[in-house]
Amino acid sequence: MKKILETLTLLGVVGTVAGAQAQSSVAVYGTLDTGIAKVTGATAQVAKRDNNKLGFRGVEDLGNGLKALFQLEIRFEPDTGTVESGSRPLFQGQSRVGLQGDFGTVRLGRGLTAYQESSIPFEPWNGLPTVVAGSPGGAIGPGFQSDLHVAGYTSDPLGPAGNSRNRISNAVFYNSPLFNGFQLNLTVGAKEANGNPAIIGRGTALAPQYPANSVPSATPYSASATYTLGRFGAMAAYERNGVETKIWAVAASFRPIPDLKLMGSYQKQDQSHTLAANPDTKAWLLGANYNVGVGKILLGYGQKAPDGSPRIKQASLGYEHNLSARTYLYADLSNKKTPPLTSPNALGSYNYYGVGVHHNF
Repeated sequence: MKKILETLTLLGVVGTVAGAQAQSSVAVYGTLDTGIAKVTGATAQVAKRDNNKLGFRGVEDLGNGLKALFQLEIRFEPDTGTVESGSRPLFQGQSRVGLQGDFGTVRLGRGLTAYQESSIPFEPWNGLPTVVAGSPGGAIGPGFQSDLHVAGYTSDPLGPAGNSRNRISNAVFYNSPLFNGFQLNLTVGAKEANGNPAIIGRGTALAPQYPANSVPSATPYSASATYTLGRFGAMAAYERNGVETKIWAVAASFRPIPDLKLMGSYQKQDQSHTLAANPDTKAWLLGANYNVGVGKILLGYGQKAPDGSPRIKQASLGYEHNLSARTYLYADLSNKKTPPLTSPNALGSYNYYGVGVHHNF
């Protein structure tokens, strides 16, 4: 009997350990970023440089090289505690579940498109899209991602009002394994209505081209290829959204020394499906990141050339001072020349000044 009890006890311990190994490993993470920003023609305000988020990610080892994974990400406003922009989804950042194995990674749900995600490493502010709204020149900030770096393109024009421009819902996401530095990425969206406001396009106010809560006229998709070899990186991408706007982009980066990263990109947007005239927009961007002691200098200059309109030009300078591995102080200066709404043929000049603190947990 004693040996039987010992055997049962041993089997119970083994079973408990095996069960524990099969359980999901869940991590909680997030970002808190807040500061003070001032734009020409507007009063100083409490603002943010990065998106504030609270996330949950988990991985479960299913055996034989197969893993189940999930990620949920809430975005919020730190100065009010509300959901980001007040009208965005609870899990604005992403909500995806999928499988990973020798075939790569497949996920379903909501997240950055292949193009949007692949472009981030080639923007000097690392894709930070946050801007200060309400100024006479429109939304202006130190980074380039939401305007010049993507030629003003939106991946989800048929989303609800105020929705993120670089994410897509109801989609399948695929990332291939790395092949000698190459990786292929693909996003395909479903033709589902998501509550968009009416889009006039080539229609009229009474008969818009895309009525409210429209189904996409074509299946939205996004594809990118990335390549990394030592100090060199490159990206090429093509995307078509739900209203058949298309964009293609190329980008590259190089580190001549370990502390210096140089980057550049070019992109072209085609809106011929919704615009009867001047449908093309071209943009380019040059940038650099330079590590100096415990700090980092950020530099960027770019232009956007919409058909039939004056060029939009932006120059930005930033500095990050690391207080620890997870916390840094930052200061940004930026100048943007853009056509004022009151005088489309003239150029207005707007300055941005911002300081703040960023913490990752």
